[in-house]
Amino acid sequence: MEENRSATNITLTAPPSVDMARVVGASDELLHLVEDAYSARISVRGNAINLSGDSIEVHALTSLFTDLIKQVEGGAQPTKDDVRHAIDLVRTGELAPQTLRDDILLTYRGRAIRPKTAGQKRYVDAIRTSTITFAIGPAGTGKTYLAMAMAVAALKRKEVGRIILTRPVVEAGENLGFLPGTLQEKVDPYIRPLYDALFDMTDMERGNKLIEDGVIEIAPLAFMRGRTLNDSFIILDEAQNTTPEQMKMFLTRLGFGSRMVVTGDVTQLDLPSGISGLKHVRRVLQGVDGISFCDLSGKDVVRHSLVAAIVSAYAKAEEADRQNARGASPTASAHKPAHARSMDSKEA
Repeated sequence: MEENRSATNITLTAPPSVDMARVVGASDELLHLVEDAYSARISVRGNAINLSGDSIEVHALTSLFTDLIKQVEGGAQPTKDDVRHAIDLVRTGELAPQTLRDDILLTYRGRAIRPKTAGQKRYVDAIRTSTITFAIGPAGTGKTYLAMAMAVAALKRKEVGRIILTRPVVEAGENLGFLPGTLQEKVDPYIRPLYDALFDMTDMERGNKLIEDGVIEIAPLAFMRGRTLNDSFIILDEAQNTTPEQMKMFLTRLGFGSRMVVTGDVTQLDLPSGISGLKHVRRVLQGVDGISFCDLSGKDVVRHSLVAAIVSAYAKAEEADRQNARGASPTASAHKPAHARSMDSKEA
């Protein structure tokens, strides 16, 4: 039996300060994206948006346009990817887009850094409420970037006295002594993604000053051994490339007044052999109070929209490979041609 859904008409009026051209996009490109996704009628006149049609669709569109207006009112320019993410959020019913208007930090350029998906929102909330947070997911899901934003915000609020950024340097075997240059010059190529995130949030001059003063420390994981890290926000990136022993060493550096965030992608292992510490730690610490595990997926990819498609395609291919591997079990010999089974028995 088909559900009876009544028609509804709602008019949203943006504040006079809001430039509606930014809400609907250049040549109405953002408006067209929304129109293609819904059958409800959308009419924009001046600063008023009239929505009419199926009540569920109209209420979804009200949520979506309210979010776009708030973005523009805050000085942001919504993009096509922003609108696509908002449409997906409304469709899945995971979160209303405005629920994600949870600013973590304003960059030195005045841009707000905030979660953009339901998964990212859960991740940010976990960092706020847990002493140690593990974020596991593919590239582009904001694992490192959001952790860095939370760290810089905590430093600005004086919740911590320093930020420590680290990662295993398996490409150099963690043995950096043979490489030329200072420690910073040796580590730079491997820690560059952490610098990129940092300098996106604070201007380069101030960022370098914080590093020079030791307020922000960037070092390979091997340099954490034997230390107790108090009053610090500590981020371990690329944690899939730790061994279980390295992971234990890192986690036991936790001191008073500190928080840790551990990020990684268990499908991107560079370890020459052995089990990943990131895989192992979940079996050991799942369920321990004060520790959270957050799983991010292709739905949380917020880079170029093509990256999400690539992540999804690889996930499907890997699942197909696993299915094929299971199919190539000893029972597969039962499917050999009759003459092959006969020859096998003669040879035996």
